[in-house]
Amino acid sequence: MRVPLSLTASMAGYLTRKGLSGDKKYPLVMMLEPLHACNLTCTGCGRIREYKSTINESLTVEQCLKGVDECGAPIVSICGGEPLIYPEIGRLAGEILARKKHIYLCTNGMFIRKRLRDFKPSSRLFFNVHLDGLEKTHDICVERDGVFREAIEGIKVAKAAGFLVTSNTTVYKETDIEEIAELFAYLQTLGVDGHMISPAYSYAAVMTKEIFMSRGEIREKFKQASRLLERYNIVTSPIYMEFLRGERELMCTAWGNPTYNPRGWKGPCYLMTDAHHNTFKELIDDTPWEKYGHGRDPRCEDCMVHAGYEASAVIGGNKKLGDTWKMLSWTVSGRMGGRMGTPAKPSADGRHNGYSDDHANDAAQVSAGVTRSAAAKQNDVFRIL
Repeated sequence: MRVPLSLTASMAGYLTRKGLSGDKKYPLVMMLEPLHACNLTCTGCGRIREYKSTINESLTVEQCLKGVDECGAPIVSICGGEPLIYPEIGRLAGEILARKKHIYLCTNGMFIRKRLRDFKPSSRLFFNVHLDGLEKTHDICVERDGVFREAIEGIKVAKAAGFLVTSNTTVYKETDIEEIAELFAYLQTLGVDGHMISPAYSYAAVMTKEIFMSRGEIREKFKQASRLLERYNIVTSPIYMEFLRGERELMCTAWGNPTYNPRGWKGPCYLMTDAHHNTFKELIDDTPWEKYGHGRDPRCEDCMVHAGYEASAVIGGNKKLGDTWKMLSWTVSGRMGGRMGTPAKPSADGRHNGYSDDHANDAAQVSAGVTRSAAAKQNDVFRIL
């Protein structure tokens, strides 16, 4: 399976209930931002810039849970900011899991080792680690040396302790897709369970506009990405990938990924802010959705980001004959845990845009079949911590 059976079953049941209820606008993934503070200043991130004046504000666990209950989405993406610096992140995750939700905890990975004790492995919990390239490239993107290495150590420890881990990669104009293929090959040897990939969005608050792509550039970039990355357990839906390659059109369904943060429910979407609403119902009822999307609002012109369009592949219009079978076959054809295909080889000296000798050696060890019992691994993990 490409994702845990519990996630597939939960989403299928949810979609069936929503279909029977006649609801037209409903969420699939709630973007929960308990705080906006972050330990990094990534070049392409608009969050820390947009919320600079309220960067120290945060939600209580009770406010977060009220939002989760109000929204009702089967998946909660805990993001921010950096969620692992939220003091009660362990309690928050535990309460959400108790509600039978699935969690993608989106993190830069620097505090996984420090905070891992706050969590228990579950088929409903993923650490979703942001990696935009190999060591040199990624550290440039996040504007700090050493981040890639610490994220990798966090992944190793989390996998050793029995957690599910995915990677999340943002594609910019200068992104080398061959390097991303090499990154995925390396992560595969660590047992990473899947990979998310999406083009960047040109946040108004980000002044470095030349790093972002037009729609035409996105389509060309993702044609290449599909050819090079299809061997890996990509958890970006095939219909959304067709959209990114320019093979079909989708309209934005921003209500499918609503964002809740210390200011309220962010409208109209994760990327643009025209209002903050007190309740989820107000967000749905009071947002003039017909004014947003490609061809309607100039801010949406080049946007093809997952927060607006991944849900469109499931609940949006422009469906084609065979889409249901395509999604089903895609779901069952994947495999978590990495090592799906033959890993790409690093360059002769073991380096490619930051691919270090240590990483190459780690990959060789895994490929040679170096395994240990789960109990032994977990003991080692907590000795490290």
